[in-house]
Order: sequence, then C-alpha cells, then structure tokens
Amino acid sequence: MKNTLFSLIALFIITINGAFSQTLPYLKTSVFEPGEELTYKLKYGFISAAEGVLKVMPSDLTFEGKPTYHLNAVGKTSKAFSVFYNIRDQYDSYIDQQTYLPYFFSEDIREGKYRRNDKIRFYQHKKKIEATRGNFDAKESQTFDLLSAYYFSRALDLTNIKEGQSFKISYFLKDTVTYLDITYLGKENIKTALGTLKCLKFSPSLEPGRVFKKNSKLYLWVTDDGNRIPVKAQVDILIGSVTLELTNVKGLKHPLKTTK
Repeated sequence: MKNTLFSLIALFIITINGAFSQTLPYLKTSVFEPGEELTYKLKYGFISAAEGVLKVMPSDLTFEGKPTYHLNAVGKTSKAFSVFYNIRDQYDSYIDQQTYLPYFFSEDIREGKYRRNDKIRFYQHKKKIEATRGNFDAKESQTFDLLSAYYFSRALDLTNIKEGQSFKISYFLKDTVTYLDITYLGKENIKTALGTLKCLKFSPSLEPGRVFKKNSKLYLWVTDDGNRIPVKAQVDILIGSVTLELTNVKGLKHPLKTTK
C-alpha cells in the first residue's frame, strides 16, 4: 500500500505543467491565496484508505530577498486502514509569491517501518539543487518539488491548449531530476461531493511495474474556472483501482461554480 499511495499522490500533485517552451508560461495573477484549504479522500476500490489536506499559508521567510508562501500537505491513512498499514506523511514547500518557483522543500515520510526525511534547497537561476543526500544539477530553470509543482500547475496559462496536446514538467523526487509527461484530453462535467463541476481532463504518464498495470491510465480532472483545483484522479493498479476525490474546500480565491 505504501508504493500505491505515494505513487498516486505524487502523480496527482504533479498535475498539468506544460512544455510550451523552455520557460513555462503562467498567469501573473495567482489563482490561490493564503487561507485556502483543500481536503481529499483516497479510496482503494470502495474502501476509504487515506485522507490528504493541502494548505496555503502566509510566511515571514524570505529567500534571496523575495517573499514566499508556505505550502503544506499532510496525508494519513484512515483509522480503519491504519490497522493494516499506517501512513503519516508531511510535505512543506516555500515558493516565490510572484513566480511560484520553490526555494525550499522538506518531507517527513512515515509509512509502516519506512522513514525518509529530506530537506531540499533550490537555486533556480543556477540550475542547482542542494539536498540531504547530495548536490544535483537541474535540467531547467524551472524545477519543482511535488508540492510546488501542484500549485504552479494551477497558475499555468492554458488559453491556447488543444485536445491531444502533450506537456511535461521537470521535478526533483527521491534524489533524481526527471520529467513527467501529461496529455490534455478535453472537457467533462464531473460529479463530486461539492456538486457537479466543469473540468479539464488530463492523463499523466505512468511507469508500469510493482504498482501499475502495463496498460494502466491515470486520469485527472481539474476545475475549468479561476481556481483550477484538481477534483478527481483515478487509476487502475495491479489489484483493483485507486481514486482520489476532493471532499471539502475552504478559503478559495474564487467561488466554486457548480452546473445545474
């Protein structure tokens, strides 16, 4: 369950960043603000397996003279599922208020007996990364951690996006700088706990192996509005399927509009 949960959450957070050019275009006005809180439920089949809460918080920290937002995400297994496998994960990222690029990221992973505690410092203009386990060269001048990738993707300028167009993002995960490819599939209305929402549909790439089937597809739905909130992710795994669903929101910058 550890690899299943971590893989889906990682792919979910790294959502819809695109390789429009070497520098990814983004909206100059942020789609989120301090006080926003999003709650998600992860289901294994019909069983509620875990819950995740993502927050945007104000920050007094500055890096290179620039003010930051503090992003926080906490994931844990449900009480019922903790009997079989206990997970308590926390991620924190400090991002530039204007460019949304990360300066500092930390993670505290506690999944069963597995432990991982990392601290990562990004130097975007130098394309350098200093991490707990060594120094690394970035591939792009915009390189993300899991959490900052999620929020940056929401601010992307998707004005000219076309159905079938593919995108990619450079991110740092487990001491490796790599890319994730995503394909835009069009628009759909999705039923959620908060009502039926107009969404953009994407399919991030997967690597078959211990978790995913050879032909597994991960689908992701993001609100087609001023908030750009991922509301659902779904993927088939080797045994059954896993779904991530938005269950509650607080402090949105824009009203959440439901369809009739």
